[in-house]
Amino acid sequence: MTSDQLDVSELSREELMAFALDTFRRTIAHYGMWLREVEYQLGMERAEEVEQAVFPSSLAIQMKRLSKIFGFELDENGLPKKFGELSKEQLLELAQAQSINWLANDGVWFQAVEKQYGMDYAKRVNDSCWTHYSPYEAARIKRLLNLSARPGLAGLKKALALRTYAMVNEQSIEDDGENAFIFRMNKCRVQDARKRKGLPDYPCHSVGNVEYPYFARAIDSRIETKCVGCPPDAHPEEWYCAWRFVLKEED
Repeated sequence: MTSDQLDVSELSREELMAFALDTFRRTIAHYGMWLREVEYQLGMERAEEVEQAVFPSSLAIQMKRLSKIFGFELDENGLPKKFGELSKEQLLELAQAQSINWLANDGVWFQAVEKQYGMDYAKRVNDSCWTHYSPYEAARIKRLLNLSARPGLAGLKKALALRTYAMVNEQSIEDDGENAFIFRMNKCRVQDARKRKGLPDYPCHSVGNVEYPYFARAIDSRIETKCVGCPPDAHPEEWYCAWRFVLKEED
């Protein structure tokens, strides 16, 4: 080794802590880049199929190594035993906490882009991101619920209840005839926070026109989505945005 080369063991404890945390960061980023690139090359449906095989293998590999370092035991499924010992109430609390973390992470990204490049760029990035996330989330939920390829409006109703947003907001569904229903976001964590600060509604119409149609079509390709109202549209006190889903029978 030459004098200008670095041996990681020479780092201070504080530097090693920063380096170790950065390896987690790189792993998460790299995982996402792989998923995005497979989607680009093969499409979301095939990318989700590949990721279905990748995640359990990747998780098992990581848990095995981390368990040796942090000293936690694994169960027969390769998960921390503590996870399997959580009560139903604790699991619900965990799901809700992680959903809030997801929303916070989304907000941090939006605000960082907005601060450095302006609102227009932040909204463009946000809208584009949802073209990838909505169908991915729909695919994950379809697997969790074991839904058929075309579960219809009944399947969409179930799927909407397991969106990450459903854990942090309050929503409702009302049937609108035999082949349609209206979905309303009655309380929105983001909009409620702005309201408390005396700020106007965040104009989320453009992202909603991506988020909801992409999700619905990924659940069932026959479902069409129409916006009933979404900020900056005027809306009643009891909801922030509303969407009408219609099942179109093919000829």
